Amino acid sequence: MTTEQELTRTFAALSDPTRRAILTQLAKGPATVGDLAAPHRISGGAITKHLKTLEAAGLIRQERRGQFRPCSLRAEGLAQAKAWIEDRQKFWQTQFDQLEDYLNRTDGC
Repeated sequence: MTTEQELTRTFAALSDPTRRAILTQLAKGPATVGDLAAPHRISGGAITKHLKTLEAAGLIRQERRGQFRPCSLRAEGLAQAKAWIEDRQKFWQTQFDQLEDYLNRTDGC
């Protein structure tokens, strides 16, 4: 999978508020599927679908321990997205700095 495809998958996974809430829960530590489903008013099938999306994006890891499937956060899954955002941030900061310089030179005229 190319970096572009990985970024698309990551941002698609992050686009859903339920999935972002799940990641927030997992930032506090590993949790079972039942623990992750508890705060959300969705079916077991829906939570499983969200978890599969997060796992496919490399943002979480699911294990199998008997009947339990504990999930944990994979912080490294956000590394490419973070790098992409930081690169765009540098670009826009440069643009704003140039605008500020221009406005200072023209003295607002």
